[in-house]
Amino acid sequence: MTKDEHIYIAGPLCFYPDGGKMWNAFRQEAEFYGFDVTLPNDNKLVGPDEKPTKEEMSRRIFQNCADSMAKTNGIIVNLETYRGSEPDGGSIYELGMAYGVGAKCYGFTRDKRRLGVKYQAAKYNSDMSGATDIYGDNLGHPELPFSVDLIGSMKIIEGSFSDCLKVYMADIEEESKQKAMRGLRFEEDEPCETLIKGEKPVVFISDFHRDDLDAKEKYAEKKAILEKYGFVGIAPTDDAPGVENIETDDPYEKAYNIFDRYQQHVRNCDIILSDLNDYRGGYEPASDVAFEAGMAFELGKKMYGYMDNIGPMVDRIPNGGEENGFRDFNGMNVENFNAPINLMFGASVKLLDGSFEDIVRKMAEDLKTQE
Repeated sequence: MTKDEHIYIAGPLCFYPDGGKMWNAFRQEAEFYGFDVTLPNDNKLVGPDEKPTKEEMSRRIFQNCADSMAKTNGIIVNLETYRGSEPDGGSIYELGMAYGVGAKCYGFTRDKRRLGVKYQAAKYNSDMSGATDIYGDNLGHPELPFSVDLIGSMKIIEGSFSDCLKVYMADIEEESKQKAMRGLRFEEDEPCETLIKGEKPVVFISDFHRDDLDAKEKYAEKKAILEKYGFVGIAPTDDAPGVENIETDDPYEKAYNIFDRYQQHVRNCDIILSDLNDYRGGYEPASDVAFEAGMAFELGKKMYGYMDNIGPMVDRIPNGGEENGFRDFNGMNVENFNAPINLMFGASVKLLDGSFEDIVRKMAEDLKTQE
């Protein structure tokens, strides 16, 4: 039943005490059902006489993940919250990679309640038109359990890895039946770019301000700065050529329509500029931003990101220091690769800091050195 099914298991278990045991249990269960399983830490990365730098180890681990993703046709992602209200950013980056290569995307969670309930710091507007987070920013889609990119890109199962794996297998069975049904076969259009471009590079502004009430005004300012340095900016709020805007009261239909616009922007751009700052009081980037970065990598886009603090992650996130394995309050390992964020970003994204104009100027200068 699972012949030629290669699945990639993504999640932050490698940072948990003894998390590797659980990860291996997931692998053994999937292999029992006939899957070929890929884990991000499969290959040996250091030779007997090697002493790679932290940056080189980060690059090797990332390349191992990218090589593994190239062989997979499905991913199962752990969507549990991690150091805040968001899932692990590195895992969501991997989800974006999987979507970018056309793999089947599945995720599991113990809590599929709506965001407005799960995010307990949410404050509902007096007219009940929406909700805000602890910073007063619009919560976006409090009626959904996860961000739009997660809702649109994957099938989300409430339960355990085992529950998710069973749904995956049931879907494979249905696919097999569909292939044999007379008159019901159809060919999907291959995803492609839909934007007619000029001479200037197109930059997709991937950030978490897309749901702010003044988002269009903020993006107008950012587009003006990009224009000043020779770029064309596109924002998440912009219409995407080929994507029809659907009027609907169904939150999932609406979410997928918005997701379709976002993913089309990623396909249409030449460069993605990602705001990787901590999101909603935690230590992870926004899930939409993480997903779009992973997708952009697989599509071969040029990648830049920015954070207010680009110092090492072990200095940014409270932990017990080297003598305690850089473990945080909950015993989870804080990465020590001299990057401010998970290595999936640190090894693939050119990270910058400063004002938005500083960032765009540095990006323009860096691109000139590549000409």
